[in-house]
Amino acid sequence: MNKSEQLYYQALLIRQVENKFLQLFSEGKLNGTVHTSVGQEFTAVAFAGQLEKSDFIFSNHRCHGHYISFTDDIKGLLAELMGKEQGTCGGVGSSQHLCEGNFFSNGIQGGIVPVAAGFALANKLKDNGNIGIVFIGDGTLGEGVLYETMNIISKWKIPVMIVCENNLYAQSTHQSTNLAGDILKRAEAFDIKTFKSDTWQVEDLMKNAKQSIDFVRKNQKPAFHLVDTYRLNAHSKGDDDREQSEINKYQEIDPINIFSKTNPELFNNYLKEINQKINQIVKNLEELPELSIDNYYTKETEQKEYEWTNLEEINKRQVQLLNEFFKEKMSQDKKLVFIGEDILSPYGGAFKVAKDLSFEFPKNVFSTPISEAAITGIGNGLALAGTKPFVEIMFGDFITLALDQIINHASKFYHMYNKQIACPVVIRTPMGGGRGYGPTHSQTLDKLLIGIDNVKTIALNTLTNPKEIYNSIYTENHPVIVIENKIDYGKKINKNKIANYKYLKSSHKYPIIKALPVVSEPTATIVTYGGMANVVLNSVKNIFKETELKPEILILSKINPIDYLPIIASVNKTGRLYVVEEGSTTGGIGSEIIAKISEVVERKIICRRIGAMPVPIPAVKSLETEVLPSEKLILSEIKKTIK
Repeated sequence: MNKSEQLYYQALLIRQVENKFLQLFSEGKLNGTVHTSVGQEFTAVAFAGQLEKSDFIFSNHRCHGHYISFTDDIKGLLAELMGKEQGTCGGVGSSQHLCEGNFFSNGIQGGIVPVAAGFALANKLKDNGNIGIVFIGDGTLGEGVLYETMNIISKWKIPVMIVCENNLYAQSTHQSTNLAGDILKRAEAFDIKTFKSDTWQVEDLMKNAKQSIDFVRKNQKPAFHLVDTYRLNAHSKGDDDREQSEINKYQEIDPINIFSKTNPELFNNYLKEINQKINQIVKNLEELPELSIDNYYTKETEQKEYEWTNLEEINKRQVQLLNEFFKEKMSQDKKLVFIGEDILSPYGGAFKVAKDLSFEFPKNVFSTPISEAAITGIGNGLALAGTKPFVEIMFGDFITLALDQIINHASKFYHMYNKQIACPVVIRTPMGGGRGYGPTHSQTLDKLLIGIDNVKTIALNTLTNPKEIYNSIYTENHPVIVIENKIDYGKKINKNKIANYKYLKSSHKYPIIKALPVVSEPTATIVTYGGMANVVLNSVKNIFKETELKPEILILSKINPIDYLPIIASVNKTGRLYVVEEGSTTGGIGSEIIAKISEVVERKIICRRIGAMPVPIPAVKSLETEVLPSEKLILSEIKKTIK
């Protein structure tokens, strides 16, 4: 078999595997959906087939051809779509979500591009000479995160190539309806080297693909390769509204169909051999088991054994301790990467956590454009590639722009790929009001971040040493979001003393701080966290004076998942539970805590959620004070529960 024949064999193999998928689906043997690349196979052969195995690929929902050309793992792919435990991801990911070696795919359009950029950046930091390709479709050109990433890969000279398979349709919509301008000019606008090919001139495609791969590898710079092509099947397994005459036109110029007519004997021999191979694999797989729930899901249990120790005062401000943590860790671990907006010194970030870091560790500090989605995605890619990225979102309000990367990528990689790879990205951001910054720079959005599965959410407070918290975060193997209150940055640790109260710290990995009366037994439990800790502590005197309640205050540092045992123990004693949060209460942390405690505490309890008014936070101080939780509000809400 000469080189040209090998190309057609590989392309036909891809086509027949996908045809088998469609057959199995029609027989009820596949679950979910299938997006075939029939008609586009030579893109996979040209690009994925000519990479080194030490390189990497990120692909999309139409990924089977890329996967086969890069991994040669037909059995794992067939088993995956058949839902078998032997599948490349144990049947969890199925058609769109594959992981094998350095191959990754995800069905979310656009979001894979910054992840690929981060993976390539990690290769650049390691100086290993490896490159990567991320496959997109012409429909992806409508996603803003693509352009955020193009800007960054160009400025930072990241060795990754974007291959755009232009099949003229975004699902069922022709690009003439949705796509303005010239595709290549979009990449050229970012000063990215561009290439253009099509799948009907196979020899030229192979040569051009190799040329573009060599360009990225030699220059360690990005490239954009546009490949005109056409899928001969429907977008998925469903209806196809295209004109049949249009499809027929492309059927006639399809290289595999032409090969079948010009080399019928060779084609039929290939077809017979390939079909026998596929059918035998399917036959062997049919009776194999599916992944068990016990192997897929392992519940994280609370730390049942814990102790309380005295809390020590630290004569340093929180922001100083945060800065010290990063300086110490970055001097010890060259894999730690600090990434965010405006973090270069002498400015050092909006709140100075990054002060002097870029002076001392210039290769590991990356100041970014205003591109929250892209920089979070780059953090995800860095994490997948084995570095330890800390991504700073300048204001917590802006984290909404990064939620796709958190929810559809970071939180899912571990389970979606059947625990083959972890994504220990850390996303840290300041939140909270009190500075007069107004509606879009003062929010506490923790309620949006506590329900994300497989993501820990941490809230710093001024009673716990932030270096201790961050040392724990550093050891995590999964995504972590850290909320840092803007007001607390300037406060010293454990300086807020209440007369006749003692402070204890639990031995949890993320400690809970308990403030309780020195002599008498507490008669109420107040749970809070973050910037509300000081507000609650300052309320204690008036709470006792006006209600005679003696609160035990529990200050959490991990707000997702919550360690409930200390709360349960306290509420079992007091019968009263008040949760104070800085955001508004509907659907918030207070709701979650009270619901959980109601499920497990047998005695009757009195409870109350206390939080901000459900309106945007105003800039004018008099109104801001009224909208945000205050000592006055806490006392008022507690008094309402006193008969």
